Amino acid sequence: MASPSLEAPLRNIDLPSLETSLHNIDSPSLSAADFKIYNSMAEHMECFHNHFRTSWTLLYDACEKGRRPTGMSIRQFLYTGLQFCHQLDMHHGIEEAHIFPVLATKMPAFKKELELLTQHKQIHAGLDNFQTYLEACSRGQRELRLSELKDLMDTFGDVLWAHLSDEVEQLGAQNMRKYWSVQEMKNMPM
Repeated sequence: MASPSLEAPLRNIDLPSLETSLHNIDSPSLSAADFKIYNSMAEHMECFHNHFRTSWTLLYDACEKGRRPTGMSIRQFLYTGLQFCHQLDMHHGIEEAHIFPVLATKMPAFKKELELLTQHKQIHAGLDNFQTYLEACSRGQRELRLSELKDLMDTFGDVLWAHLSDEVEQLGAQNMRKYWSVQEMKNMPM
């Protein structure tokens, strides 16, 4: 049996504070300049992702309300949806060809078949059906029904929104500094 004098100090250790202290030993504060460098990819990506969020929200809100935004023709609405599809597809193509391979050399989240690439595949399964529907409506082969469009968006919306946040979080300064030097960050392809 341990003596009371040894047990008391052990019971009073605040583990969250201890973990925070140990984390701070491994991760000293970044200067403002270094933070900006380490966070640059996250900020850049967030700009693209905010554009996708805005487009998604415009389309999805119309579906939920059962009407297009005031002053937006069917043609403009369909064009907005198709542009969303094309831009997201191009964005993911660039990431997969030029950004993720570099990041994957050190960061497990960007390796093939792991979460971020798996999310891309899940998004595109729904996005492809969404795009096919919009194209058929644009060609006059189908009548646009916002309830049907909403159902298609619901097939990939949750994973898309999670992905938009997860990717930026992975590219944030506190995570990037675990894997890259400041000089390596300056040489990133983005």
